[in-house]
Amino acid sequence: MKKKLSYRDKLIELAYIYDVKEIKDYEKSRKNLTSGQLELILKKNKITIPKDFKSNFLRDNFIKPVGKIKTSLVEFKENKIKDKNRALRKIENFKLDTNRKISRAFKDLWTQLGKIGLNFLNIIPKLGTVIFEFFANLFTDLFHGIYKQQIEPQKAKRVMIAIASVAVVATISFSGINYFSDGETVKKPEIKKEIKKEVKKPEIKKEVKKPEIKKPKVKKETNKSKEKKPKLEVKRKSVDEVILPNLNLKTETVLNLFKDVEYDLGKVRSQKLVKPIYFTQFPRDLDALQSTKLKKETFIKIVLPLIVAENERILADREKLLTLSDKKFTTDLEKQWIRQKLLEYKVKKGDLKELVVRMDIIPTSIALAQAAKESGWGTSRFALEGNAIFGQWTWSGQGIAPLDRESNKNHKILKFPILRASVKAYQNNLNTHKSYNKFRQKRLALRDKKKRIKGLELTETLNNYAQTGTEYTKILNQIIKQNRLMDFESVRLVNSVKKIELSS
Repeated sequence: MKKKLSYRDKLIELAYIYDVKEIKDYEKSRKNLTSGQLELILKKNKITIPKDFKSNFLRDNFIKPVGKIKTSLVEFKENKIKDKNRALRKIENFKLDTNRKISRAFKDLWTQLGKIGLNFLNIIPKLGTVIFEFFANLFTDLFHGIYKQQIEPQKAKRVMIAIASVAVVATISFSGINYFSDGETVKKPEIKKEIKKEVKKPEIKKEVKKPEIKKPKVKKETNKSKEKKPKLEVKRKSVDEVILPNLNLKTETVLNLFKDVEYDLGKVRSQKLVKPIYFTQFPRDLDALQSTKLKKETFIKIVLPLIVAENERILADREKLLTLSDKKFTTDLEKQWIRQKLLEYKVKKGDLKELVVRMDIIPTSIALAQAAKESGWGTSRFALEGNAIFGQWTWSGQGIAPLDRESNKNHKILKFPILRASVKAYQNNLNTHKSYNKFRQKRLALRDKKKRIKGLELTETLNNYAQTGTEYTKILNQIIKQNRLMDFESVRLVNSVKKIELSS
């Protein structure tokens, strides 16, 4: 039986077959070479080592099968991941297709309803003509039977018109009497004429008293004198604004106020006008509202006038700056105003072109979306305690320390005395900080092309506002689209409302 040679012996036998002198000399001198040394000498002499020589029992029977199993497991795992991704893509595509089909079905239904309505409106004149002719002919035949003489159709039609006119006038008269006899309708026009009397209504007194019933001493004082109770007094001034001071108003009071002044977002969207009602803070019980829709609408009603007012102030300054930059000579007051604006917008070396780039509006949809995201729709601790709508950081100013702040960081959320100060600081931040240079450049490009500045075209440039980057901009786009905030882009302040200050 032939003895099984080891791998080393096979290499030595291969060296004798090819007559490798170096290996023969080593063997004659009885110097034991390792398998690796023998392989190097053979390779140096350009001798190919057969693969069969390298066979190994452990490698052939254990390592290779385990490697194959491992490879198959990896392939199985990758296939499962691919199948999972395919399933997720199918689900997402099905969801998108379903949404498209549903929206298309609603659009078709709305179109059909519109056509039906238009057809119905087209039928009304014809139906009226038929009814009129029927009654005219009926009365004509009736008069023929009574008087046994022919009556002219034109005269019968005139009689019908006279009867219908009398009926319409009588209906309008009775409706007017009932309308003006109602106590609520008579009081509506008094809102404009005598605002002082209306604010003293018992309903408004109750709403203002609510935040002060917390102290037990108030009950004793009310028995002694009613003059010490806080009342809302209305004073007219020349500026067109409605300013609400820090009275710790409740959400119910705010909603009643909106109802009294007929503040409706549907009208704002259609008329593109908003009343200048400025709140100094959010109601502290805003989060108690059960309806998410009502909570969002209340937040938008509070923040929208503040954003629009600051944008109009910026546009007025921008128009003045463009006028002064075209003038050859400016007065001392005008130069002082320009120096003040250069400091406000942090422009160095008196560069008026850079000042024009920075002095521009922030799209209303972006401001509303960021305010909603950073303040939790006006319910966050920073918004309620520090009027911080936009979550701006500070390392030196007065602020509120986040509860989840890491131990090695010392930043705070910048706090403000009133909400409008937060809006102004936010707009100044986007217009001056180097992180938002892309935002300002793209806004300038839209200006140069004489296009309207829209929020959805600029959100992608705000990835530096939050640590999440592009994910943050996707959330902003989602908030804008879901809540139709793009409808408020061109909203302006109402100029016809007289300034009203409520003081306690």
